[in-house]
Amino acid sequence: PLRPGSVIITGTRRGAGWGMKPPRFLDVGDEVHLGIEGLGEARQTVVSWEDRPRD
Repeated sequence: PLRPGSVIITGTRRGAGWGMKPPRFLDVGDEVHLGIEGLGEARQTVVSWEDRPRD
């Protein structure tokens, strides 16, 4: 069970899409949705390195 302060880390190694047939990679404008029932949802849109927000 998750406890307060638990960190959830997900992902794949770089190039994992290369193993798909045909190869598939995230591209500018793609949306990634992650949801956990009872917790919430996060949505991210892929942007180019040049267009990323800067602090």
